[in-house]
Amino acid sequence: MLRRIYDWCIDAADKPYALWILGAVSFAESSFFPVPPDVMLLPMSLARPRHAWLFATWCTIASVAGGVLGYAIGALLYDSLGQWLINLYGLGDKVDAFRASYAEWGALIIIGKGLTPIPYKLVTITSGFAGYNIWLFVLCSVVARGGRFFIVAVLLNRYGDFIRKELERRLGFWVALGAVVLVLGFYIAYKLV
Repeated sequence: MLRRIYDWCIDAADKPYALWILGAVSFAESSFFPVPPDVMLLPMSLARPRHAWLFATWCTIASVAGGVLGYAIGALLYDSLGQWLINLYGLGDKVDAFRASYAEWGALIIIGKGLTPIPYKLVTITSGFAGYNIWLFVLCSVVARGGRFFIVAVLLNRYGDFIRKELERRLGFWVALGAVVLVLGFYIAYKLV
């Protein structure tokens, strides 16, 4: 099954709808979807290393736009939808502490958590709930998400052949490691938020 998904993502890189799928996953991940865009970004960039920059740019734009939706959920819909999403991830009792830390460390929180495997939707929703300045939020999101996706683009553009061979040789191991990192991100968010 992993091989079929991986092969589908590799093949999708050459399709005209590739950017739309990548953009949809990036957008959704920043506001409500639990799967990071790296699931699409990595294989698509491996299939077309020269397009890694385009894919990273598209991920950044879509992720920031999705972050604005997450911000809106926190600002406008926190009492219903926003609180439900936060509670879905088991972080409902941590929001007030996270919100209080925005007064002093808002930009560092957004950039720091945007670069890590900590689920970014938690940052976007809480930023809206905390009433963080929307324009500063967008700027920090561009820096954080762009930094994350362009680091991937640099690595895949430079070492793509080696990474692709290694990934295809031990796909199960790397997917399991990615899943562990994702779960670890949720755990860290739960403990730190």
